[in-house]
Amino acid sequence: VQLQASGGGLAQPGGSLRLSCLASGMTSAINAMGWYRQAPGKQRELVAASLRNGLTNYVVSVKGLFTISRANDNMVVLQMNSLKPEDTAVYYCYADSPTEPEAYWGQGTLVTVSS
Repeated sequence: VQLQASGGGLAQPGGSLRLSCLASGMTSAINAMGWYRQAPGKQRELVAASLRNGLTNYVVSVKGLFTISRANDNMVVLQMNSLKPEDTAVYYCYADSPTEPEAYWGQGTLVTVSS
């Protein structure tokens, strides 16, 4: 499975950005797709995930602000609203499969929230 992420960039506080991630390859084996982020000097954290059964999961700090959506089992979009400077990080798309011990990762995309 290969993951291609797009989106990100610079936004002002209170602004919005959208991240997209498209999976190719053995996408039928994918269960969860979502996004992690890593800010400078901090550990990587799960931001949002979308499971194949329709369930979603968000880190507490983005609930009600970010929305993850899934399309065709191989694409996930993260709509980020009301961005804050603390959302600044490199965002990584990921996907996992119950048949694989390791997750798949896309290239990181930088999100910067600054005035």
